[in-house]
Amino acid sequence: MPAYETILYDVQDGVARLTLNRPERRNAMNPDLNSELLAGLRQAESDPQVRAVLISGAGKGFCSGADLTVFQARPSPEVVYENIVNGLGPVMEAIVDMPKPAIAAVNGVAAGAGASLALACDFRVLAHDASLLMAFSNIGLVPDAGATWFLVRQIGFSRALEFAAEGERLPASRCLELGLANKVVPAGDLMNISLAWALNMAKRPTLALGMTKQALRFAQLNDLPSTIKYEAKMQQEAYQSADFVEGVTAFLQKRKPEFSGR
Repeated sequence: MPAYETILYDVQDGVARLTLNRPERRNAMNPDLNSELLAGLRQAESDPQVRAVLISGAGKGFCSGADLTVFQARPSPEVVYENIVNGLGPVMEAIVDMPKPAIAAVNGVAAGAGASLALACDFRVLAHDASLLMAFSNIGLVPDAGATWFLVRQIGFSRALEFAAEGERLPASRCLELGLANKVVPAGDLMNISLAWALNMAKRPTLALGMTKQALRFAQLNDLPSTIKYEAKMQQEAYQSADFVEGVTAFLQKRKPEFSGR
């Protein structure tokens, strides 16, 4: 296993736990963290023992976004572009493309690119005192790291623009109302509840869940006939899986299935 310095990585009962570990900077994303988080995600994806991923932040906040101390040196516009496209972008794409469910356990604030990171995950559990913040407009910048892509698909154009333009914190309760959070839980129970959900996901038919995730992403961007054909292709593959055989067998035997993720 790689020796990580800015993240913590461990696997428990089929769940890979990736913890952003720069608590002194509220887990702000810098090149080192971006690189290690991407490596951790790829490690989780390639490990057949991993069937779900849980992303969280150490300390008092999930992630405060990009580390703004880099702007003290006034990097060139070209460097800013490269950091987004080649630093932050691959992390978000890795989560979206991963054929395994990813859950974000959000404590404190998820701001800027940190909010993008949470939104990239398939599910979000927020502590009752957590919040999402599109802080970009507060310093004269534009949402990045996929924030516009995630927001407009999850809450629609008008609300996405309102959230981004006003630059105000969305408390956990409002995130739940808008559908940006799946669950809001007491802060002291955040990790236990999030881990329990991830462990349950890890017991589900991983191959089918991954293809369901892909099909839903496809459906967001394509018409109905194309989506039906894509679903049929996915179903054709799922039909040949060991989990399908186990699922049907368990149903006929009136017992709980024991999926293997194959």
